[in-house]
Amino acid sequence: MALVLILLGNYTSVLDPIRSKLGVVSTPFYWVTNIPSRVSDWASERFASKAKVLEENAKLREELLIHKRRLQQMASIYAENIHLQQLMNSSETLKERVAVTELTGVSPDPLAHVVIIDKGSNHGVYVGQPLVDADGLMGQVIEVLPFSSRVMLITDSSHALSVQVNRNGVRTIAEGVGDLYTLELRYVSSTVDIEEGDLLETSGLGQRFPRGYPVAVVDSIVHDPGKPFVRVTARPLAQLDRSRHALLVFVDSAASATPSGVEAASVESPKGEG
Repeated sequence: MALVLILLGNYTSVLDPIRSKLGVVSTPFYWVTNIPSRVSDWASERFASKAKVLEENAKLREELLIHKRRLQQMASIYAENIHLQQLMNSSETLKERVAVTELTGVSPDPLAHVVIIDKGSNHGVYVGQPLVDADGLMGQVIEVLPFSSRVMLITDSSHALSVQVNRNGVRTIAEGVGDLYTLELRYVSSTVDIEEGDLLETSGLGQRFPRGYPVAVVDSIVHDPGKPFVRVTARPLAQLDRSRHALLVFVDSAASATPSGVEAASVESPKGEG
């Protein structure tokens, strides 16, 4: 009988109505007997999902940090491109021959405002050569090596240069005081026509810096009734604390006088150019 039922079930549809009715009756038994397996699967899936979520969160945090770093680099590159564009635009206004250089180091001495650039005597750099950025005069070369040079900034306490007021041509001496944001004008008479906001530019005296380079803007004038001179301070225009690229200006007379840049006289009497 069993053999007959097997054959009928496999090769005919006679038993299909009976099988469907029996299926309705047997389904709850299958469901009940499957509960332990379902509970086990649910528990393993629950704990496995939590571990997987934690792992994915850790990976996402790592990826977020990586993308943030890349974004910061992109922002830095974008800002550097803008600065280089400004630098190139400023070079078009200069009559002298110029070369782009990069600042590669800063003097470890906190009292010395000296930076290192990536150009040296092999690139035609010479002692006393002016260095400018997109905004104004930065300083002058004080030491030349084959592939690098040291530049003293105009704010160094041992540096001074001759400047003139752009508005009326009044000449004076601008000295560094050891502050990247301040220059002091020396021996300014109380009767001199100078005002806050006046633009100071190189006068060309002393034949070290060409005439007409922007240097600073007068930001303070203090009158002392008991002294013959007024105390005048100015704010440098060059971005001395942030410029990474700058322009070396080749002054023909100085370059021809010191072709190698190594035999030139020492720094412009740092406390006085003219």
